[in-house]
Amino acid sequence: MATLELDLPEEAASAPVRKGRRLGMLFWAAIGWMVFVFALAIFASVLPIADPTAMDMLERRAPFSAAHWLGTDGLGRDELSRLIYGARISLLVGLCAPMIGLTVGGALGMLSGYFGGRFGSIVSGGMDVLLAFPPLILVLAVIAYVGQSILNLTLILGVLGIPAFMRVARAATLTLSRREFVIAAQALGASHTRILLRELLPNVILPLFAFFLLGVAVIIVVEGSLSFLGLGVPPPISSWGSMIGEGRESLDVAPRLAFMPAIAMFLTVLSFNLVGDTLRALTDPRQGAL
Repeated sequence: MATLELDLPEEAASAPVRKGRRLGMLFWAAIGWMVFVFALAIFASVLPIADPTAMDMLERRAPFSAAHWLGTDGLGRDELSRLIYGARISLLVGLCAPMIGLTVGGALGMLSGYFGGRFGSIVSGGMDVLLAFPPLILVLAVIAYVGQSILNLTLILGVLGIPAFMRVARAATLTLSRREFVIAAQALGASHTRILLRELLPNVILPLFAFFLLGVAVIIVVEGSLSFLGLGVPPPISSWGSMIGEGRESLDVAPRLAFMPAIAMFLTVLSFNLVGDTLRALTDPRQGAL
């Protein structure tokens, strides 16, 4: 028994160490890449780079040089500038669209999970209807009706992300609403608003934030796919997806025009996925008590 009592504190003390080791080098490399891309996108207007829309037909598909570090595209535009400014658009849509899903879907999920009953059934049924509608057809219909713009693209992708966030928030709320601290708050006469905001929200926001990072990665890919098909941001605005679409016309003579934005998108999406998966594992309530 004495040995057991001595071992328990050591095991408890080593638990945080093991938890911290889950972060590893890949996690910090992903964080570093995300910080690098965000810094370039935020400070693009003050960086000593060329105008991304300036064309020079005499410098079409120019190779790497001191004047154009990554060469030029098929219209003579600086490829490095277009990559950096394209990061702005991809990250803007990738962050704002999931924010809509996080706000609306998270609120609906918490309310339906906490109150349940007819309200929960109506919310879940509405989300099932939205999920059953083909997303590509919905995007085509909305863009054809309201036109192509960054705002319209962000709104429609945000609406499409609401059901996923609602389900994550509802599942977490259903689990937490039966925990002792919620039951104690109800027994003490706390209002529903106080329980939702003070007891449930701080615990639900953790898995929602982890899912938000995964959602950013998905939206960046979706925006890139739509821009590749000509349904994304309108020209002359560039995003990584539109750059890949334009670069496919030069695959035989300058494949780098398609590969460089594809690599930038790949590394960014991979970074968001790695960080999101790590945070999801750390905030999973099934891994231990809250």
